[in-house]
Amino acid sequence: MSVIYLLISISIVVAVCFFIAFVKAVRNGQYDDDYTPSVRMLFDDEIVKKKQEEKEKKKDTENPLTDTPIPYNTK
Repeated sequence: MSVIYLLISISIVVAVCFFIAFVKAVRNGQYDDDYTPSVRMLFDDEIVKKKQEEKEKKKDTENPLTDTPIPYNTK
């Protein structure tokens, strides 16, 4: 029975050590993402193009006289 207490106490100490190491790494910026911001600027043009296409589609479906959407099924 004493072996179980020994193993539990050792595992708690190891877990606390890993937690302290994790907190230290986070505070020192180990998990900061340095790669994504530099790559994001390469894809900004695609985002702008998508927004412009959405605006053009919206303009195509609006009636220029009333600024309301044109119904597709007119009977």
